[in-house]
Amino acid sequence: MEKTITIRPGEAERDPRGYARRAQRQEKVLAMATPVVFFILWEICARAGLLDSRFFPAPSAIFLSAVEMTRTGMLQQDVMASALRVLAGFAIGVITGLGAALLLGLSRLTRAALEPFLTALYTVPKLALLPLLLLIFGLGELPSVLLVGMTVFFLVWIQCMEAVLAIPENYHEAARSFGAKGWNMFRHVTWPALLPQLFISMRIAIGTAVLVIVGVEFVQASQGIGYRIWHSWSLFQANRMYVGICTVALMGFLFSSLVRWLGRVMLPWTASSTKRSR
Repeated sequence: MEKTITIRPGEAERDPRGYARRAQRQEKVLAMATPVVFFILWEICARAGLLDSRFFPAPSAIFLSAVEMTRTGMLQQDVMASALRVLAGFAIGVITGLGAALLLGLSRLTRAALEPFLTALYTVPKLALLPLLLLIFGLGELPSVLLVGMTVFFLVWIQCMEAVLAIPENYHEAARSFGAKGWNMFRHVTWPALLPQLFISMRIAIGTAVLVIVGVEFVQASQGIGYRIWHSWSLFQANRMYVGICTVALMGFLFSSLVRWLGRVMLPWTASSTKRSR
């Protein structure tokens, strides 16, 4: 006698929307709980004397320093200076990197002529070019912005060019069968295929841009988060140094989240496909 096996639908099948909402809430709680637990443990260890307060001050002391720096306007000025440099360089890098990706991706001869040269430049550490930019443009904001732009350029160029080259040929054949060519081919085939990779490259680039600007401000700035971290270290002001480090982390997180949000708004189909694949 054969035994009948009954398969009952799970919670995800019975209430997919509710299951998705609960999963999202769980992910958000975990995302917020991790840093909270980390700082609580840090505070306990600092108060118990397990950590040397000269090098690892308690988070409460760091927070009080942040409040004082905010009250005097120092922190806002540093954040604004760094953010403007990052955003200006990021915009320059994205525009030029996307243009180069399209130019090299759509033209075989241009790619053959320029790709080896650009690849060689990509391997040069960008901070090593700061003295050259200072020599050419002098002291000021322009060298810092250009260095961020150069960093973003290469990250956007490489990934977007590869996205253009990876478009299957049958996509082009299908579009040509409907009479698409020139601008219509770009609008309906190349651009939609490129957009997801563009936002991925932008997310990587914005975080790298924050790293680069902090390195630049270590050596060439009188304002900015990087300058504040280095200046605080030179005066052995550990609390302010940690305020700068935490501010950099928060800035990178906010910029990356903003790019991710823009990607979801402009590419809703990629977000929905990601949810379905979970």
